Amino acid sequence: MSSFATSRDGTRIAYTVEGSGPPVILVGGAMQFRGFDPNTVAMATMLAAQGFTVVNYDRRGRGESAQAPSFTLADTIDDLRALIDAAGAPAALFGSSSGGSICLAAAAAGLPVSALVLWEVPLGAEQGTDSAANLVGLREKLAAGIGDDVIAYYMKDMPPEWLEGARKSPGWPVMTAMGPSLEPDTESLAWTQSAPRAQLWSAITAPTLAVVGEQTLPIMPLAAESIAANVPHGSMATIPAANHSWEPDVMANRIAEFLRSLP
Repeated sequence: MSSFATSRDGTRIAYTVEGSGPPVILVGGAMQFRGFDPNTVAMATMLAAQGFTVVNYDRRGRGESAQAPSFTLADTIDDLRALIDAAGAPAALFGSSSGGSICLAAAAAGLPVSALVLWEVPLGAEQGTDSAANLVGLREKLAAGIGDDVIAYYMKDMPPEWLEGARKSPGWPVMTAMGPSLEPDTESLAWTQSAPRAQLWSAITAPTLAVVGEQTLPIMPLAAESIAANVPHGSMATIPAANHSWEPDVMANRIAEFLRSLP
């Protein structure tokens, strides 16, 4: 059964809680929410069984959190603040893909975060301009109001077979409906290029683990290395995984191992 937290602008954020112990909040990336992401749902149960209170939520504009007046990075950080208040501060954050850049922004903004585990955050080059350009382009597509075009634009730099597979899948209508919620993903990635990363992330006090799969896109290890080098307490790990996806038990075990290793 879902519970609900109320964000600063009144948006109701739906979430599920499992387990008992130190809180861990799961922050989905693009196109992820509880009803559309069985891997994360399974991982939440496995992580909870290892002694953690696991909060899995639908980001605004998705699932049971579908109604929202706006979709900005600041809104999304406010949502996380409400969830941390509900779970009990401080809380660890697990960020999947672009959810990882949202987690970095939340921690840098001063939210009470005890630890960060970040899975394959697709960072561009430090102080590059590609994500800012993508944000402009995404907003243009959103303004035009054609959901298919929004998702195709968002996925334009991914392997073409990923977009082709998405178009042919029964989940394509679900993906096209959540287009507005992709704005904070893109905005958070643009933020990671907006200044030198050591400067952007200097206020992050939480121990941070950047995780990549053994078989992955070339951008991912470079991004993880950048996180490990520029977050004050950053490190990097590799797990058995491929194609920007992971097995629930493998990820649950790696998160638990990292969190248990902390003082």
